[in-house]
Amino acid sequence: MNIGIGHIVGIVAVLILIAAVGAWSGRKVSDASDFTTGGGRAGTAVVAGTIMGTLVSGQATVGTAQLAFSYGLAAWWFTLGSGIGCLILGLAYAVRMRATSSTTLVGAVVAEYGERIDFVASIFSAVGIFISVISQMISASALITTLFPMPALAAALIAGTIMAVYVIFGGVWGAGIGGVVKLVLLYASCIVGAGVVLMLAGGPAGVLGGVTTALAGTDLGALSGIAGAEDIPGRFLSLVARGPFKDLGSGLSLVLGVISTQSYASAIWAAKSDGAARKGALLSAALIPPIGIACILIGLFMRGVCVTADEAAALAAIGQAVPEGVFVIDSTAQVFPQFVIHFLPQLAGGIALGAFFIATVGGGSGLSLGVATVVVEDLLSHMVDRLRDPIFKLVVTRSLIVIVLVLAGAAALALPGSMINDFGFLSMGLRGAVIFIPFTFALFAPGKIHSGWGLASVIMGPVAVIAGNLIGLPFDPLFLGVAVCLVIMLVGLYAGGRTPARTGAVRTRS
Repeated sequence: MNIGIGHIVGIVAVLILIAAVGAWSGRKVSDASDFTTGGGRAGTAVVAGTIMGTLVSGQATVGTAQLAFSYGLAAWWFTLGSGIGCLILGLAYAVRMRATSSTTLVGAVVAEYGERIDFVASIFSAVGIFISVISQMISASALITTLFPMPALAAALIAGTIMAVYVIFGGVWGAGIGGVVKLVLLYASCIVGAGVVLMLAGGPAGVLGGVTTALAGTDLGALSGIAGAEDIPGRFLSLVARGPFKDLGSGLSLVLGVISTQSYASAIWAAKSDGAARKGALLSAALIPPIGIACILIGLFMRGVCVTADEAAALAAIGQAVPEGVFVIDSTAQVFPQFVIHFLPQLAGGIALGAFFIATVGGGSGLSLGVATVVVEDLLSHMVDRLRDPIFKLVVTRSLIVIVLVLAGAAALALPGSMINDFGFLSMGLRGAVIFIPFTFALFAPGKIHSGWGLASVIMGPVAVIAGNLIGLPFDPLFLGVAVCLVIMLVGLYAGGRTPARTGAVRTRS
């Protein structure tokens, strides 16, 4: 890619802006409560910013455009599933979550089913979130090395440092206020990008026409499994182009992930009121899916004007040249960055690239805060008496974020990206299987299930997910884990018997 001075100016301006926001938000932090839950003072915008600052990451933008390049509308499931998850979080869970005496998902489960659950649930939950931090670190490092050729170690150090600055000074405030700024930049970039696409293509019909021209009845189309124009709608205009089970399953995974991840729950507990928590989640639900649509338009447009290096090589192997006017990109991961470089003005393109990088950074930093919160609140606080001191707890939490990012950077350098993609399913499965079902029963059926059933669910759910990954199930092992948890909890509900370990999980809010 040819990076110009305008691109560099735009990227650097965005990085400076986000770093300044992170440092400024640190002034709102005086103790651990301010850091992990914002002291319960966050308004609707900060709640939404905290959720979207983590959820709207490289997967939601660059990843969506990448998938749309190959499968069109089916790429919407990441942002659509995220939006549905936020909708359910706001309508069904937010107020009940805030009615508990906990500030972590694991804490709410432990309060209902006893401390025997604590260690197992905390470990699996923290590990599940940590795997996603590794994935975000790889994405950020890859974008850096794509834009500015440098050693992978240097890219990982830059990515980790920016993630730390993004969140370590301000915690929830840094992630929340930074998330608002990032969202504004992302929306502006996506709107401008979608507008440029529609202008260049002559509207949505022109975008699809470009895909049809490039693939229908061509050698390139044959390589992609497209025989004629009649195959285009089923491939690029279907929400289930990859198969109903796979695509619907992907959406459901995101729904469960939103409800089962500490980073998003922290935003709910950070709100200054039940209304702010609910509105923040609902605002997120409304704002996230449109980002996906803009990215899908860009991915489809690029399908009509470029080919990957592998496709170019395949054409050459059958004696065909790349069509005139079509350029070559290294891989589908470069669809969005290459669009920005080729079709946006340099300064606007630089701002967009900076925003996409921060989207990935924001995801990693918010998730690292979630890991640190789980470890401090649900593990260390029971073993280290000094953590009762809020200032010391703040120092420990910040230190753990640094440790998490260092370990994630090391793992990103050691593990190939293909492995991390596989681990991403395991990450979502662990979080959903460990937390979703027992947490839901703790909120909606308090005191009705004996603690032993809760413990069995927390243990057997992730065991089922891991087993499903090992044996290579033809579907996402998350669903096996969730099904096992659900069966165990329903049996426990049928068996009856108020849990003797219940410590008053629900409280009355003033």
